[in-house]
Amino acid sequence: MTTKIPNSVIGAVSSVLAEHYYSHSTLNSLFMESGAPGSVPEGNCETKCSSWLRRCNDDPTADPMLVLGQVIQKFMDLEPNDWNQKIGPGQERIRASLSKNQLTYQMNGFITLAEASPAAKSLADFFKAGDFSSIEAEFERAISQVDRDPHAAITASSAIIEALCKTYIETRQLDMPTVQTIGPLWKVVQQHLGLNIDRTLQDDQKRILQGLASIVDGVGAYRTHIGSAHGRGVEPPRIVASEARLAVHASHTVVIFVMERWLGAIRRV
Repeated sequence: MTTKIPNSVIGAVSSVLAEHYYSHSTLNSLFMESGAPGSVPEGNCETKCSSWLRRCNDDPTADPMLVLGQVIQKFMDLEPNDWNQKIGPGQERIRASLSKNQLTYQMNGFITLAEASPAAKSLADFFKAGDFSSIEAEFERAISQVDRDPHAAITASSAIIEALCKTYIETRQLDMPTVQTIGPLWKVVQQHLGLNIDRTLQDDQKRILQGLASIVDGVGAYRTHIGSAHGRGVEPPRIVASEARLAVHASHTVVIFVMERWLGAIRRV
């Protein structure tokens, strides 16, 4: 998304960040690490933030929303606490400004259109409607996290499979497994998927589905051991971006296959 940052958002973000960090060196590092173009602007902390964000809008090589998300990520993902009571109000000020411009902030530095946010429309709604574009957008968000936060990307890809399976089971009125984790959920869905009527091809498809089952189990295990949803501990297991990217792409294959088979069956009825 390359939408320019609205002026009201620039004003709110600049004011909040200047008050929170109150350090030129910290702000300089924050903006440069976030990919803000050009040299350090002059002026006080608030003016510096404002000038740099406006420069992002004017620079054709920059992605303004990507930079904005990275700039505010550390502050927005903080937990409000008693020793710094300005964090909560500051976060709400930024969220309110984004909302007025039909934008929303999501964890890990993502700025999206409000109507495209899972908070506005659940994954279950996307699956029920056969909304491939929205599901693709969810995977794009997961992929965009891979280099910066592979743990979060793993969590997102696993969550999409889980949401698909639960929605499929509920819609088809199948028996929901007692343990509603990704493995048991997938087993119910897999058993219900139709296969090619040709016996030779049935055997081939069974082998592929067995491979998909291994993918689902692997993604679920990844999420348990290193996903952001379960806490990462002091020294979480390390994972490189290529490994997380493989898991996300594998999850995408599983989800799109099920959606196409599912919707195809519905349309034939």
